[in-house]
Amino acid sequence: MARSMAYQALDKISSEEISAVGIPSEEAERFHVALGDIIKKHGASGPSTWREISSRMLTPEQPFALHQMMYNGCYRTYASSTPPAWIPNLDDAVLTNIGRLLEKRGKEILGSGYKDPISSFSEFQKFSVSDPEAYWSMIFEEMEIKFSTKASCILCEDASYPGGKWLCGAFLNSASNCLNVKNGGSLDDVALVWRDEGCDDMPLNFMTLKELKAQVCHVANALDTLGLEKGSAIAIDMPMNPIAVIIYLAIVLAGYVVVSIADSFAPAEISTRLSISKTKAIFTQDYILRGEKELPLYSRVVDAKSPLAIVVPARATKPVKGLRHGDLSWDDFLGQGDTAIKDEYTAVEQPAEAFTNILFSSGTTGDPKAIPWTHATPLKAAADAWSHMDIRKGDVVCWPTNLGWMMGPWLVYASLLNGASIALFNGSPLGHGFAKFIQDAKVTMLGLVPSIVRAWKNTNCTAGFDWSNIRCFSSSGEASSIDEYLWLMGRAKYKPVIEYCGGTEIGGGFVTGSMLQPQALAAFSTPAMGCHLYILGSDGKPLAEDAAGIGELALDPTIFGASTTLLNANHYDVYFKDMPIWNGKQLRRHGDEFERNKERYYRAHGRADDTMNLGGIKVSSVELERVFNAVNGDVVETAAIGVPPSGGGPEQLVVAVVLKDQTQEKETLEKLKLEFNSALQKKLNPLFKVSSVIGVPALPRTASNKVMRRILRNEFSQPNKRAKF
Repeated sequence: MARSMAYQALDKISSEEISAVGIPSEEAERFHVALGDIIKKHGASGPSTWREISSRMLTPEQPFALHQMMYNGCYRTYASSTPPAWIPNLDDAVLTNIGRLLEKRGKEILGSGYKDPISSFSEFQKFSVSDPEAYWSMIFEEMEIKFSTKASCILCEDASYPGGKWLCGAFLNSASNCLNVKNGGSLDDVALVWRDEGCDDMPLNFMTLKELKAQVCHVANALDTLGLEKGSAIAIDMPMNPIAVIIYLAIVLAGYVVVSIADSFAPAEISTRLSISKTKAIFTQDYILRGEKELPLYSRVVDAKSPLAIVVPARATKPVKGLRHGDLSWDDFLGQGDTAIKDEYTAVEQPAEAFTNILFSSGTTGDPKAIPWTHATPLKAAADAWSHMDIRKGDVVCWPTNLGWMMGPWLVYASLLNGASIALFNGSPLGHGFAKFIQDAKVTMLGLVPSIVRAWKNTNCTAGFDWSNIRCFSSSGEASSIDEYLWLMGRAKYKPVIEYCGGTEIGGGFVTGSMLQPQALAAFSTPAMGCHLYILGSDGKPLAEDAAGIGELALDPTIFGASTTLLNANHYDVYFKDMPIWNGKQLRRHGDEFERNKERYYRAHGRADDTMNLGGIKVSSVELERVFNAVNGDVVETAAIGVPPSGGGPEQLVVAVVLKDQTQEKETLEKLKLEFNSALQKKLNPLFKVSSVIGVPALPRTASNKVMRRILRNEFSQPNKRAKF
């Protein structure tokens, strides 16, 4: 496949053309000479040429236009839609977690065919699927997971669990495992590093593992004074700062269940989640700080008619005021209990299948699905990080997120269970303050969603900061853009982006990338360890394993850590009903449409059902339409559609609207767009935004009167239709 034909082949580029993109003439001449030397040795195109150019010649200070010229020129005639933007080398590969394991036990695991970690990675991934007992035993040993009672078997056949039941008979506490010292470590290792927005020139804040453990035990002891039964649901609705992490771990350590609520939710959404989970108490913050602004949070929790609230002050020097009768300030809560033993606590060891966390994911019926995580789910999250992002002892892991979304708990477990530090920035990740924090904290793995990268690229707020400590990026939540992620890689001297796609109900990813494989932009290079993927053809049956194609993605049900129940829906109906039987197993539904190309890279093509990702947040069309339909009496009905931009990247929210008066002019639709955005941000989520409103005479429907949003999505995705937005 020809690629980027608007760009010149590398051997046709002159020093004048290099200068024209913003490089001083003398520097352009030196660059041209060095480029010629690489071309003589490696040729004018291909992966080895790009590896030399990206590692030796390109820097973050150079204009991005030069990076584009080099990348697109190098791959101008490359015969694949997924040219590698990063290629592993063996010296680094043997130092990765999987590399070290395979160098030690490769021949034992894979037989005499084992060659090296790069050549044999795909075979190791297949081994993780074919022999889950051996694979997961090995991973728990490598990660030093401690069980108070070991499993009688890693995977047991059980008719109640499609794909089997995991960790039968095992007892553990996942929070306690986070607080254990890893081999070669100490209690003086840094567990948390953070900075508040606006304090860019202040020293970083650090908390050691010893200090974290003491504070978690203090909160766990205070929790027990509330008189709640073990297993009770306790919500967290606050920014993801060190206190939130401490509260999260304490709830799990003490045998209660965290209810995750995003701090952006309106009162109605908070109330729904409190009701579904039967929450008995909630931790929140009086305000969310954004620069000098104080955005009310506690008042939203009160408006949601929450149970007992424990309120943390946003500013430590400014005590909480105006508490509702019966609610507690953070200081009063901590003052309860026996102060003599406040820093010690015996973890509540529970069966592996006991709930630790209730998270929510939007369903196509409009009600959020309540998905319980168990003590096994954190092990899946941390194992993904160990295997794919190569997180290890001494790393510093940052991912701007919130405990209300799965990546919040994921970050806690992915870091602490692997002996790494969590890096937290208390403020917006969109400005230079966050970029400086990444430099100062020496972050080694930076996770994000594509909308953040777009903001950085548009404002160039990362300029001048040294991100050379980053070993890899990771990205989830939305489809990414090739140009934006080429720019991102260039900020850290071309470190790979490990794309990561999964779901709350998976506890991590099912398709991702690897530090042991070439990584292409906006593409996935491998199923996650322990996962087997299928692309369903038009006949509803899986395509052949080596066949390229596009269709709905289905999962082999044998996935460690994946959900087995829902609190407010039938788990079988949601994930298994009407799915094909393959190799004796009923496949698991996910809902995304995926493409697999002939090089076995995967690309996501959005939802196959009626949900979408907006800014990394999964939301159902029905939830959005419920808000839009109530905005204006002139609206007959609406259809909310997630439409990918023509150049790739995160979905944009487009609303098809049927009006009573269909002769309305463009001004009416513009007015509706403003009204839709206002209602959406007040009633559902202030982070959501309507991109376009399009008038239609009627919504396409099935014979049973269901709205066919896919038809609208396909129509609005066409370039000639997009011009009307």
